[in-house]
Amino acid sequence: MQQLYLRKEGTSHRASSWDRTGGNRDCLEITAGAAAVIADLEGPGIVKHIWMTIGARDKYAFRKALLRMYWDDEREPSVDAPVGDFFGVGHGVASHYVSMPLNMITTQGVVENKAAMNCFFEMPFRRNARIELVNECEHDLVLYYYVDYVKQPVPEDGFYFHASWRRENPTKGTSDLERLKAGQDAQDQATYADVKVCEIKNLTGDDNYVLLDAEGEGHYVGCNLSIDHINPVPGFSWPGEGDDMFFIDGEPWPPRLHGTGTEDYFCAAWGYPSGQYYAPYHGLSLYAPIRENGDAWRESNTIPFLEYSGKMTQYRFHIVDPIIFRSSLRFSIEHGHGNAQSNDYSSVAYWYQREPHKAFPEMLPVALRLPLAEKESARRFYRTF
Repeated sequence: MQQLYLRKEGTSHRASSWDRTGGNRDCLEITAGAAAVIADLEGPGIVKHIWMTIGARDKYAFRKALLRMYWDDEREPSVDAPVGDFFGVGHGVASHYVSMPLNMITTQGVVENKAAMNCFFEMPFRRNARIELVNECEHDLVLYYYVDYVKQPVPEDGFYFHASWRRENPTKGTSDLERLKAGQDAQDQATYADVKVCEIKNLTGDDNYVLLDAEGEGHYVGCNLSIDHINPVPGFSWPGEGDDMFFIDGEPWPPRLHGTGTEDYFCAAWGYPSGQYYAPYHGLSLYAPIRENGDAWRESNTIPFLEYSGKMTQYRFHIVDPIIFRSSLRFSIEHGHGNAQSNDYSSVAYWYQREPHKAFPEMLPVALRLPLAEKESARRFYRTF
């Protein structure tokens, strides 16, 4: 806040869904299967803030609807992600949380199907910018939105904003946890399976879950990682212990940035003992453990059964400590120690770089983006726990 009083360059502008008739129908209706351009901007300029909220009949609309952004006449988007995941919450739902660059504002303490969503990442463009909302729901939806931007020159060394969603469901576990469960039951030792898993060695990172595989010059500024814990180590409900690894500029093993565990990378320790929490640069935006009766998350008569079961989304933003790369960056994380677990992983990585960018993975069709129903998640969890 120390420079708020200084003169600012440029002129302020907004693209929004306000009712051009002067009425109160301040939304854009997007038919099922259609894409709508919500901002078509002339440059040079910088997007400063995006706010939106969606009204939809579909369950999991936050995973079905896609947000795409294009800079300077590019044919392939620099941002391509389901709406909910882009704004920081996975699994096709909404959850109240507040971080510095992103937030969702909704009912606190429950999983929701509606929210106000805000993004404060700066997004420069030189000639033009196009932002689209793609409705892949079965029904029409309504969208209320602001895109606030400033028309001003963009410095030569200004990089373009990027965000890309990925999913691996399930990850390819290196351990047969069902067999380990049988061994643990036969041994009658509570830590038998955990000890066996800890014997696994990972000296390449080849089988890690990949959050970002970028080429060019830029810097990585954060991610969110969503996990549905469907393949726990027997007797151990924690889905973490996966080391983060940043391979910078094609460097060989071991990478210069090698972490010590999932919650460690996301700035916590000893699991997430506080449950859901949100800090400016790190936190747990969604925390939805399995309920005792395996039914809907919002039912008031259900209680958490196992604290690290079910679905969660964690986030980490490198606002003050970006990861710099000059030619490439491959960021990955183990799915459990030694990649032992076969869980449902999905993520959004955020970064800035010079164009052109490496092609993103092809967006999955809707059926392959949807989360598992809670009862199915519970069934799979108990299969190895």
